[in-house]
Amino acid sequence: MTDLTRLSLAQARKGLKDKSFTSTELTGAYLKAIEAANPKLNAYVAVTGEQALDMAKASDEKLAQGQGGALEGIPLGIKDLFGTKGVHTQAASHILDGFRPEYESTVTSNLWRDGAVMLGKLNMDEFAMGSSNETSYYGPVINPIRAEGGNANLVPGGSSGGSAAAVAAWLCAGATATDTGGSIRQPAAFTGTVGIKPTYGRCSRWGVVAFASSLDQAGPIARTVEDTALLMTSMAGFDPKDSTSVDLAVPDFAAAVERGVKGLTIGVPREYRMDGMPAEIEKLWSQGLEWLKAEGATVKDISLPHTKYALPAYYIVAPAEASSNLARYDGVKYGLRVSGKDITDMYELTRAAGFGREVKRRIMIGTYVLSAGYFDAYYVKAQKVRTLIKKDFEDAFHAGVDAILTPATPSAAFGIGDEALAADPVAMYLNDVFTVTVNMAGLPGIAVPAGKDGQGLPLGLQLIGKPFDEETLFAAARVIERSADTDFSPKPWW
Repeated sequence: MTDLTRLSLAQARKGLKDKSFTSTELTGAYLKAIEAANPKLNAYVAVTGEQALDMAKASDEKLAQGQGGALEGIPLGIKDLFGTKGVHTQAASHILDGFRPEYESTVTSNLWRDGAVMLGKLNMDEFAMGSSNETSYYGPVINPIRAEGGNANLVPGGSSGGSAAAVAAWLCAGATATDTGGSIRQPAAFTGTVGIKPTYGRCSRWGVVAFASSLDQAGPIARTVEDTALLMTSMAGFDPKDSTSVDLAVPDFAAAVERGVKGLTIGVPREYRMDGMPAEIEKLWSQGLEWLKAEGATVKDISLPHTKYALPAYYIVAPAEASSNLARYDGVKYGLRVSGKDITDMYELTRAAGFGREVKRRIMIGTYVLSAGYFDAYYVKAQKVRTLIKKDFEDAFHAGVDAILTPATPSAAFGIGDEALAADPVAMYLNDVFTVTVNMAGLPGIAVPAGKDGQGLPLGLQLIGKPFDEETLFAAARVIERSADTDFSPKPWW
């Protein structure tokens, strides 16, 4: 039998239905792969082996009777930001030490409803704050992909680095992830996987640890466009427990994958052609447009004039919301508690010990921009800029554009502990330059691997769509995936 972990999610689903193998066998193969690889890759912070095998056994019983949901028996990894009842949920932070919630997030509930199996919780940047997965309390995740002929450890991107690395290294059939400013799309691009940030409101945020509530959105990372569409169909849906959840029917996203792009107009924003952009990324972008044109799409130059303000505005809005959201972590009811001489002292000592450096930095920025003398100068102004960014996209879509093609990241994966990036937080924040606009405008965006750089590292392209038109993104991404026709899987070294 071929290695079951190398099957795509769609192939595994078919194999289970055809009774070529059982979910118990498939789950066992993934658990064995995790046991061998995780000490090197650090993708999982908790492995739920017994629970996974129990869930797989239950799926096998359903499948034997010709029953089962859309993901029956499919083993998945869950980002440590999603609340999982009775299971480690710490947002990769010391301040949530030992926290096991008494509830299940809506997104994971939807997955279990459809028969998916939980392999464990995946590593991430602490509270989803980071672009490299180096801020986790549990240490950095290692990208399973290395430069050709090299043995240096590279970052898998962040914050969903554990999700992307686990998918790329065949340690789960797919994974949940979240995206606040690029945290699904950037790791997908760095690991040669596919990741979609759905429209804001498409997936429930209930039971997901909050970073920036007006920007956060859950979505899937998987190895193919079809796999990503299958996962998103299960993850999405209206949730009355989330006031920002939109009451719209969930389409069969997988049915749209092979729809093609004939007759579509693809926008190319001139503002994304940035100074100093590597030639190989510029070349890949042009190649992606050629692929779409060859399949019947029309390409149109567009302007998104407020793009240059997106990154600074994002790094005001997101920390401000983080400052507000993270105020609940005080050592009183759950998680870490460091005793002090009084309650105020306990708050201060607990937060000083519990939050990592990057989280503290963002809380301080956010608290500053929300303070009495600076609220209008920073936060209110950033929200006005956000409205203008949203209008730029609306104008483009009203002018007949169906989707927009851009690079996903300004570079391929970089080294862990990169000194220049470690010394300059702003340089690290620039990794989000192509992705934050999508969150600021609440739009859907998908990253799909499209080529490799000179060192053989994956490079991704990003497609941005109209609100709640993820189907067009899946169709266009599939055209790029098919045209690229490249194997992005890592050569195992672990």
